[in-house]
Parts: sequence; C-alpha cells; structure tokens
Amino acid sequence: MLVQDMNHQMSLDLVNHISLGRIACAHDTQPYVTPFSYVYHESYIYSFATIGKRVEWMRSNPRVCVEVDDIISREEWRSVVIFGRFQELYETRELPDLRKFAHELLSKAVRWWEPGFVKTLHWGEERRLEAIYFRISIDEITGRQAIANEPDNGSSPSTARRMTKW
Repeated sequence: MLVQDMNHQMSLDLVNHISLGRIACAHDTQPYVTPFSYVYHESYIYSFATIGKRVEWMRSNPRVCVEVDDIISREEWRSVVIFGRFQELYETRELPDLRKFAHELLSKAVRWWEPGFVKTLHWGEERRLEAIYFRISIDEITGRQAIANEPDNGSSPSTARRMTKW
C-alpha cells in the first residue's frame, strides 16, 4: 500500500463527489463529532440541522472541522479534512436568497434531510424539527489517499493509472 497526499483539486473533487461526512465542533476543551449530509458549492459546504448540541456549540464557536472519506478497503481509500467556519443562514431580509439557495442545492441530493431531519427521541422526548440552514467556509483542505500495491512483476507501481481510477 502507498499513502500519498492528494492535491487541492483532488480533495475538492472528493468533497463534491461524496455527500455524507462528519462534522466536528468544540465547546471549551470538549470536541463533538456527528455525521451530516451536505452539498459542496464554490468553496462552501452547505447543510442543515435541527437544534441540538452541535448547532448550539457551532453558534458559540464557529470553528469546525469536516472529514469526508471514500473507503474501498483498508488498502484503498481517500480521506479529506477541512478546517472552516460555521455560518448560520438565518431567515432575515439580508439572507433570504442565501437560505433559499442552500435549500435548492440540498434538495437536489438524494435523502438530503438525513440524518438531521428524522424523528429523534432525546431522553424520551421528541425533538422539535425546525430546519437550521448553514454553510461552512473552507479555510484549509488537505487530503490523503492509499493506493493498493500492484502485483510485483518487476516494475514499479503505476500510481498514475491507479489515481485515475476515481
């Protein structure tokens, strides 16, 4: 197996190709990570959630980390980590078009409302389902990929051919 860095465009291509990742936020010194559905568009990741710990923590500390991966096997995978900032898209006169734009982007994805908008019981009580649209600005993005070794036929592995597989 060969593990190597992915360039900026390869990392963005993976983020654009996958629609389910994990988003991490922090409060004080405590990190918190959850799965989320998203859509990538022009340097932003658009998503939505309902009120809960993740939204409350992102409101108090907008610095977040997003992880997206595509795992074929233990020896073939791609993984991208994004550092960015949370921006809630409130329903105001200043942002109605941006909130509507986020909804339109997300609604093109299959099952875009999951896992954020499914019936959820928290301590026996049903959670209120109020849509909160947000976007994450991409401040930094890095990616790595693992490429399985080819059978040893006396020549070096053809990483160029393997990389174009995705």
